Amino acid sequence: MPRTAVSYSNLVANGRISSPAGTTIDSTLVTNGVVINNVDPERTLLRVNNTATGAKNVTIKAGTGTQAWMGGQGDLVQSVGANTGSEFLGPFTSARFQQKGTKLFVDFESGFTGTITVFKLPKAY
Repeated sequence: MPRTAVSYSNLVANGRISSPAGTTIDSTLVTNGVVINNVDPERTLLRVNNTATGAKNVTIKAGTGTQAWMGGQGDLVQSVGANTGSEFLGPFTSARFQQKGTKLFVDFESGFTGTITVFKLPKAY
């Protein structure tokens, strides 16, 4: 099955946004994973909320191909505590995590429930 695409919520330089609800992490997202298309890893921040009764892992997959020359360092696996509110992951190194086609892949441990929100950090100017 194809990964589920999750779009960016753009953060605003010198401004504000209302906190987005995020995308529900359900059995489909756990089975298929997430893809962030047209990713800019160095400007990508993930907000992950775990509502499962125990800690669960979220995995940022190491990239493959020549653009991910640091991909050999492997995946980034982060434990997210149960009912701990939101945890933030990122920004990420494109040389390690960017997939072919300018994508980022995120996987969830079996039984993971909650939400994921993908933020794009503004460029400093």
